Amino acid sequence: MRIISGTYKRRKITAPKNLPVRPTTDMAKESLFNILNNLYYFEDISVLDLFAGTGNISYEFASRGTEQIVSVDQNFHCVKFINKTAEAFGMLIQTIKSDVFKFLEKTQIKSDIIFADPPYSFTLDQFSTILELVFNNDLLQQNGVLIIEHSKHTDLSDSPHFNYSKSYGGSVFSFFELTQS
Repeated sequence: MRIISGTYKRRKITAPKNLPVRPTTDMAKESLFNILNNLYYFEDISVLDLFAGTGNISYEFASRGTEQIVSVDQNFHCVKFINKTAEAFGMLIQTIKSDVFKFLEKTQIKSDIIFADPPYSFTLDQFSTILELVFNNDLLQQNGVLIIEHSKHTDLSDSPHFNYSKSYGGSVFSFFELTQS
């Protein structure tokens, strides 16, 4: 995996093979950040990276100038790897070792972008729980977005707050926003 753009552009990151992760592909990540680049000034936003795994998405935000990044993962080795990599690059990434559902139930952190990359084997109920916790607990800043990465075999288009989705190979990014009333 590599960092696509920004200060650390082209830097390769090699995660230990024993981490229970499926990093977002470089092609999908580049496409996602092309979308986000047109919507946000990365220096001015806060990011919550859920199911952070290797920290792939967090590093990309940090490389582009985002200084308020919180990465959440329940696996100790993933959190340790993110901390080690962020320290080596001098990136400002706060890590939290927690079950994401428990974290979302209790956190007061509001973010401009919440990125969730749960296991592709998640059920629709599990995806719905993420949505409910984010929106019911008011965790998005005004004009914020929740992005959920999932398999092309999962359809979240009937979910509340769904705005649109983009497919890249076997991965889909579904975008959810607060509807203005």
